Amino acid sequence: MTDAIDPFEIQVPDSALLDLNERLARTRWPEAETVADWSQGIPLAYVQELCAYWRKSYDWRVVEARINALPQFVTTIDGVDIHFLHVRSPEDDAKPLVLTHGWPGSIVEFLKVIGPLSNPVAHGGDAADAFHLVIPTIPGYGFSGKPTKTGWGVQRVAHAWAELMARLGYTSYFAQGGDWGAGITVAIGLQDTEHCAGIHTNMPTVGPDRDTLDDLTEQEQDAIKAQQFYQDWDSGYSKQQSTRPQTLGYGLTDSPAGQAAWIVEKFYQWTDCQGHPENVLSRDELLDNVMMYWINACGASSARLYWESFGRGGGGGDITVPSGVSMFPKEIFRASKRWVERRFKDLRHYNTLDRGGHFAAFEQPELFVGELRASFRTMR
Repeated sequence: MTDAIDPFEIQVPDSALLDLNERLARTRWPEAETVADWSQGIPLAYVQELCAYWRKSYDWRVVEARINALPQFVTTIDGVDIHFLHVRSPEDDAKPLVLTHGWPGSIVEFLKVIGPLSNPVAHGGDAADAFHLVIPTIPGYGFSGKPTKTGWGVQRVAHAWAELMARLGYTSYFAQGGDWGAGITVAIGLQDTEHCAGIHTNMPTVGPDRDTLDDLTEQEQDAIKAQQFYQDWDSGYSKQQSTRPQTLGYGLTDSPAGQAAWIVEKFYQWTDCQGHPENVLSRDELLDNVMMYWINACGASSARLYWESFGRGGGGGDITVPSGVSMFPKEIFRASKRWVERRFKDLRHYNTLDRGGHFAAFEQPELFVGELRASFRTMR
């Protein structure tokens, strides 16, 4: 076993990009949906338009160079290679912060907030809000390794992140995440109370308070309606990924159009996009994120996190470390403050935003940065 931390650079071979182009050109398309909206899934015309752009105009080398301009590393934890960005602040007393993505996201989500969080003075902020950033890729995603044995659920990823921060020499740190990143962040707050000085999430893992169901606020009523919509019409992907990730993986790994459709449909549903994902994110940004799955053939391995984590237990319990929560209006489930306080026992910050969704750092980077600064100021 080695604790070595090695420099890393993304170098996607030209042959992989040529293969992608050829596969896109050979796509066998289904017939169009029989409705005039997205209620049966992502529309054929849009996927064809997106894939035509992907094949003819999109340039992977742009985002590859952007990521390679940042300090990247790889280290092996529990037999799996962990790829991560490590951007140290110019401020010596900056606080270490580990940022964790989810599905169907990636480290691409955080590219717009790295500068303001690590070097606030250069972006009109206060030096006291600076962070040393650690942005790891979940095993089975992006350029991290793929587990070859079972056991890599949320709890184990949290354990790996604690080990990663220790290897980097950080004896006290903050943690933040949304989606699976929220579950991992909460697990860190449960497991590593000796070193984790506080957490922030934009998707707190709490449910409604059954004792107050007869006295719901308007926000709570809306949250329950949104949760019911998710269960009825929006959670099929989750059921498939948590039960048969391997079966799903064959199609996603073989067809770039299929992988793009599987991911981008969620950006329509979960972003504050007013009816179209490209209203909030550019076509290039959407494809940058899809490429993190396609290039690394992560269709099955990324889905497997659901199989590893759902129904496995071990993630319950009150969170006693200082905590902050930011609720964006298009989040999948929008917990009220009193629901959050039932589990987050030292809630230092709670705020509801007027715009933004599930991919908060990607969609509304300025609001996201402001929320992290305000939250962690209460914990420094």
